Amino acid sequence: MKVAIIGSGNIATVVGRLIHRNQHEVIQVISRNEQAGKKLADELGAKYSSDFQKPDVQAEIFIISVSDTAINNCIPHIGSSDKIIVHTSGAVSKDILKHHTGNYGVLYPLQSIRKESTHIPAIPFLIDANNDDAMKSIQHLAASISDSVTVAGDDERLKLHISAVFVNNFTNHLYSLTENFCKKEGLDFSLLKPIIKETAERIVLHSPASMQTGPAARNDLSTMEKHLKLLMNYPHLRELYLNLSESIIESDFTELSN
Repeated sequence: MKVAIIGSGNIATVVGRLIHRNQHEVIQVISRNEQAGKKLADELGAKYSSDFQKPDVQAEIFIISVSDTAINNCIPHIGSSDKIIVHTSGAVSKDILKHHTGNYGVLYPLQSIRKESTHIPAIPFLIDANNDDAMKSIQHLAASISDSVTVAGDDERLKLHISAVFVNNFTNHLYSLTENFCKKEGLDFSLLKPIIKETAERIVLHSPASMQTGPAARNDLSTMEKHLKLLMNYPHLRELYLNLSESIIESDFTELSN
């Protein structure tokens, strides 16, 4: 397929690389960020433009990969209802595109993506479309760049996006807070990396609930009191500790009572 990419950030770059590597042709990169846009266009062997009013109409599908709040301002003026326009957001309805083409949808990568990384992780794609023909084309493109493609409507995609925030963004924030705590206490954060890796690997084969450990899961109030006393100088961490411990205890109680 001939593809035009709107955007030059993390998702635009990585999705563009996957498309380029899998026998499709990226013919244009449109981006307001001239430096990043030209760099991505050069990498993909595509033309560069900063003008959304002048998309290359030879493209069969236009992929809008910008921030959620910028999508409305970055929709290309294709002047033809047979072209397909998709966005890559997990939290925006596909219908944001309905006044711009007769064929539109979503190509959402359910993954944490960094364009600086030389390794591209496995990326499940959630797709949607407003009609069968658009769905077939989007599904064809998605299946050529990923082994995991799932049709998901706006509601399901939003729920999975929230889920991704919990397991990725919030978890990473806890890593960041812990790293800062270790620095202030003169501790080596890298000593925790093996347990971080082990925790993540366990849930590949097991339910997270069945793998829950720690003082809250054991209702070990004595150890929890020691932790809370130590965290007196870190009120934000102390509050998180209390809230998360309470959540673990309540979850465990719910499971035992069912």
